[in-house]
Amino acid sequence: MKKRYTLALLLPLLASKAHAFSQETHKRIVIDAVNYMAQHPTTTQFSKLQAYATQNGLTLDQLAEVLGQAAYDVDDFEDTFLCGAVTGNCVQAPLWGAAESIVKYTSYWHFQNHTQGADAHGNDFGGYNYDKLTVWGSVDTMAATWLKGDHLDDGKGGQSGWFGADGSKYNSYGITEAHYRIDGTSSYSMYKDFEKIPFQPIDNLGQYWYQNYLASGQPQILGFVFHTTDLLQPHHTWTTSDLNHSSWESWVKDYYDQELLNDQALVTEAMSYYAPLRATDSDIRPLLTQGGSYSYAQGSIVLNSQDHYDRVQIGRQVIPHAIAMVVQLLNHAMVAR
Repeated sequence: MKKRYTLALLLPLLASKAHAFSQETHKRIVIDAVNYMAQHPTTTQFSKLQAYATQNGLTLDQLAEVLGQAAYDVDDFEDTFLCGAVTGNCVQAPLWGAAESIVKYTSYWHFQNHTQGADAHGNDFGGYNYDKLTVWGSVDTMAATWLKGDHLDDGKGGQSGWFGADGSKYNSYGITEAHYRIDGTSSYSMYKDFEKIPFQPIDNLGQYWYQNYLASGQPQILGFVFHTTDLLQPHHTWTTSDLNHSSWESWVKDYYDQELLNDQALVTEAMSYYAPLRATDSDIRPLLTQGGSYSYAQGSIVLNSQDHYDRVQIGRQVIPHAIAMVVQLLNHAMVAR
C-alpha cells in the first residue's frame, strides 16, 4: 500500500521534483536530429527538410533552433490548472513550485505507463495515474497527499470547492484534456480527485500537435510534437516522478557531450529500430509507442542506480533512440503534407 506523509515531511522532498529530460536536453535532441539528417542526406528526407526551411524563410540552423525551442517550450505550457478541494482556488503549479526545478501540472500529460495495459479512456497505454502506479516514490505519494481531492479546472463547468468557491483560471478539462482525448472517451468524474486522475498519455499530446502541423505546416507546431522524446526517458514509461528522476535528468544534461550521448553512429543503429511511417499515415502514435517500449525495456536501472557507468550505458541507448525517433518523425513530416 502506498504510504501517506505529513505536511512537515512534504515540502523538502517535493522540491526535488523536476522535468523528465531537461528542457535543454529536449532542445539538443531535436537540433541533433536535424544535424544527423544534414550528415545523412541520402538516407533521410534532408533535401525536403532544407526546402521546408527555405519555404519558411529560415536557414537550416534557424529551423533547428525553432523546432528545438518549441520542444523545450512544452514544459512551460500554461494549460493545466488543479483546483483546491476546499478553497476552489485553481493554480498551474503548487505553492512550492516557485523554485526553478519544480514542473507545472502540465507535466502530468507527459507519461506513457508501460507497467499497465489499457486505461479508462481506451488508450493502449495510459498516462500518469497515481492510483495505478506500480513503481513510485515519496514525491509521487506526497504530491497525491498534497493534492488529495483536488480537481482539474473545468472552467465554469460546475466543479467547485466548499460553499461553491470557484477560482477557475482555465478550462483545462474542456480544452487541454479534450485536445489530448484522441479516439477515446472521458467524463469529468474521472478528473475530480487528483490521486485517481487518469491523465492522457504523451503520445496523444504528440498526435494532437502533429494533426495541427499537418493542417498548418508551421514549424513551431511541429516542434511541439518532439517533446514526445520524453518517451525515451525511462521514468516516463515506468511512470514515476521519483526514483532518481531529478538526478537522472541533471546527469543527462551535464554529460550529454562529455559521454557522447548523441554519437551519430549510435543514432544510425537506432534508426533501424523504428518501423518507418508511410507517407499516407496520419497517426504517428505507433512510432511513438515504439520509443516508449524501448525505454521501458532497456532503462529501468536508472530508477534504482545513480552509478555513473550505469547511467552512461543507458544514456548511450536512450538518447540515440530519442534522436532517431525525431529523425523518423521529421522524415514523415516532410512527405506527409
